[in-house]
Amino acid sequence: MTPSHQSSHINLQDFLVLLEEHHPFAKFLGIEVREIGFGSATLALPPNPDFQRLGGIIAGPMLMGLADLAMYAAVVGATGNQEAVTSSLTMNFLRKSPSGVILAHAKVLKTGRLCAGDVILTAEGSTEVIAHSISTWSLPRQANTR
Repeated sequence: MTPSHQSSHINLQDFLVLLEEHHPFAKFLGIEVREIGFGSATLALPPNPDFQRLGGIIAGPMLMGLADLAMYAAVVGATGNQEAVTSSLTMNFLRKSPSGVILAHAKVLKTGRLCAGDVILTAEGSTEVIAHSISTWSLPRQANTR
């Protein structure tokens, strides 16, 4: 089944509460969760001069944090498992990132004991890919499952 045929295991408001209570770095980065669905999510990193490196491009660690959080949202949307953790993350920087809003479009490609997916980063208003991330996620057993 493709992600669009099922409803998300968490709604946007509940995900925002989850971030507030357990993932404060999202607030520090100012990341905005725009959409969360079953195995998909779109997040935005707002412009911030403190995130730029020499030459005015957004520093890689900021983009990696955005991609990781976007994939976390997609994984929680697909599985409902809020304890999911990144087991691997590969980031390919394809071109310089402009200083404006950066969007992360995450999609879960496989679920099971491990989840896998990818994230495409683009500048808002552009389809040109700035970076591409592939990650796998470990899904710890939740207390209510056997």
